Amino acid sequence: MTILVTGARGRVSAAVLSDLRERGAAVRPAGRRPGESGPSAVRLDLSESGTFAGALDGVRKVFLYAEPTGIGAFLDAARAAGVEHIVLLSSLSAAEEDPESNAIGAFHIAAERALAASGVDWTILRPGSFATNTLQWAPSIRAEGVVESAFPGTHNAPVHERDIAALAVLALLDDAHRKATYHLTGPESLSEEQMVGLVARAIGKPVRIEPISREEEFERTARLVGPAIAETLTAYRAAYDGVPAAVHDGVAEVTGRPAVPFAQWAQDHAADFR
Repeated sequence: MTILVTGARGRVSAAVLSDLRERGAAVRPAGRRPGESGPSAVRLDLSESGTFAGALDGVRKVFLYAEPTGIGAFLDAARAAGVEHIVLLSSLSAAEEDPESNAIGAFHIAAERALAASGVDWTILRPGSFATNTLQWAPSIRAEGVVESAFPGTHNAPVHERDIAALAVLALLDDAHRKATYHLTGPESLSEEQMVGLVARAIGKPVRIEPISREEEFERTARLVGPAIAETLTAYRAAYDGVPAAVHDGVAEVTGRPAVPFAQWAQDHAADFR
C-alpha cells in the first residue's frame, strides 16, 4: 500500500514523510515542484488534473493539504483510483461558529465539505497556529535581533509541526481514526512577546520587539498572503491582544503524550534564527 503525501516541501509533510518511512510505510511525496522534494517525488497540482493519475497510481491513502481550488476533481480521481482514506490538514478556523465569515475559515471549510461529500473515508486535522509561523521573524532576528509587531500581546497556542505530523501518521496507519475530526494546539497560550523571549533564550542572544502600526502590520502581511487573509490575520491579532487563546488536547488524545511546548520548538529551530 502506497501513501501519497502532498505538499512535500512543507515542514509538516516533511515530518509526516520521515515518520512514515521510519515505520516502514511505502510513501510517495508529491508537490507542485517535485524537484525540490527529493528524487522520489512526483508532480501534483490540484489545479491541473493531468497531474492526478501519476500521483495516485497504486495509492490507497493520502495526506492532503486543504486546497479548495480543484479539490473536487482530485477527489473524484482519488476515488476512481481506489483511494480508501484521506487525512486532511485543515485549520481550527473551520471550527468557528461561522467559518465562512473570514477568508481562512472559508478556505478550509470548503475543502472539508468537499472531502466529506466525496465518498472517500476521511480524517480531519484542525490545528491552530503553527509554531513555524514564527519563522517569518528569522531574517530580522538574524540581521538585527529585532521583531516588528503591532500586537506583541497577541496570544496563540502554537503547535509544533512534529505534533501535527504525529497525528497524521497515526490516522493514516490506524483505521480507528476514520471519520474523526481532531482539534490540536500547543500545550499553552503564549503572547507574542513571550514567544520572542523563548526564541531569544534558545539562540542565546537578546531579541527586542519594535512597535509598528496596525496599518504597517497589515501591509506587511498582505505582501506575503494577500489582502483577504491579511485582513483576517490582522483582525485576529487585534482581537486576541492580551486575551489567552484556547488550548485543545487533540495531541494528547491521539498520541497519549502532551503536546510539545513552544520552548522546545524554539530549541529545535534555533539554527533558523541564528
